[in-house]
Amino acid sequence: MRPRLDERIQAQRAERIALGRSRERRIVSRRDGVRCLVLDAHGDGRWLVNFCSNDYLGLSQQFAVTEAMQDTASREGAGGIGSHLVCGHHATHDALERELADWLGAPRALLFGSGFTANLAVMQALLRPGDLCVQDKANHASLIDAARLAGCTLRRYPHADADGALRQLRSVPEPTAMLATDGVFSMDGDVAPLRRLALAARVQQATFYVDDAHGIGVLGPEGRGSVAAAQLGVAEVPLQLATLGKALGSYGAVVFGDDALVAHLAETARPYLYTTALPPPLAAASLAAVRLARKDHWRREKLAGLIDRFKRGAARRGLSLLPSDSAIQPLLCGDNARALALAAALETRGFWVAAIRPPTVPEGGARLRITLSAGHADADVDRLLDALTHASEAIGAQRHAPALPA
Repeated sequence: MRPRLDERIQAQRAERIALGRSRERRIVSRRDGVRCLVLDAHGDGRWLVNFCSNDYLGLSQQFAVTEAMQDTASREGAGGIGSHLVCGHHATHDALERELADWLGAPRALLFGSGFTANLAVMQALLRPGDLCVQDKANHASLIDAARLAGCTLRRYPHADADGALRQLRSVPEPTAMLATDGVFSMDGDVAPLRRLALAARVQQATFYVDDAHGIGVLGPEGRGSVAAAQLGVAEVPLQLATLGKALGSYGAVVFGDDALVAHLAETARPYLYTTALPPPLAAASLAAVRLARKDHWRREKLAGLIDRFKRGAARRGLSLLPSDSAIQPLLCGDNARALALAAALETRGFWVAAIRPPTVPEGGARLRITLSAGHADADVDRLLDALTHASEAIGAQRHAPALPA
């Protein structure tokens, strides 16, 4: 008999529950800065201090950002109404692309509905079956899926191992090649060795592509990201990705870099051609957020101070963090049950921290992914550290977590 899809789904769900991998959506009924009113299964709400958001600069609720969105919506309506190449490309989209290109030091930028879509677009438009794509093993799922869907040969190297990337490029010397990496890794919080990777790409005549979703707005001079922090430019990294829904607090993504490559994406990338444009009100919100990010240096300075405060406080309390200088500060727990228990214990103390488990991270690499924002206060960080210490003691969690699996 033909296997039944519903039976397969039931079996897979039972397996996820047994392994501690089942997932549920939490309903947020209100946001007030870094505090969220989160509903439980009965519809009752509780205010939690949010330490799992990617709103690194605290821009998502800034008045200038929300006012720009509301004003544009009142004039232009709520929807994008068509694809960019039909009737959906609005003057606000054009202004946002130009502002981003100017800020990030690139000849051209191209707006997408999401970072996932943008990565699909880049690889679908630039790579063919028979081409080579070399990627870090810790890259975001969108980069891995994009290479697979492009039909090219995908080779992966050990995390942050530039020599490994070079070996993979050398192993398949004939075809057109792309070397792709996250700038800041979303689960570990560390930064890719971009200068060494750029050298490997240059030596092997591979196009170097950096997904800097978690670096733009936070790292580098004027918040221009991890590539700028590494003192690299379009000559070394001809294509980059920035998301608008993390440090910039809005929604969407932009691919920026070499003029000819970006123009090619605009004419050939299926995820760009065959989708409705981002609503102009969201583009207006992003434009306002970019302008704030460019001039409000104090936001990055405050965030850097909070990161340092959290790391020093964790060290004093014997809490073992993964090595990261970014706003992403992972606390390795090892097994799924420990991560879930710690997250639940923190919630009873008024903190929302996400427990990240396989397959998002490697087996044995379950963790709390703690993220800091310029919207947090010193007292929020200190209280979280105290709660982490007490929660660890209460559930008997190991203070010094096991090493990450290779």
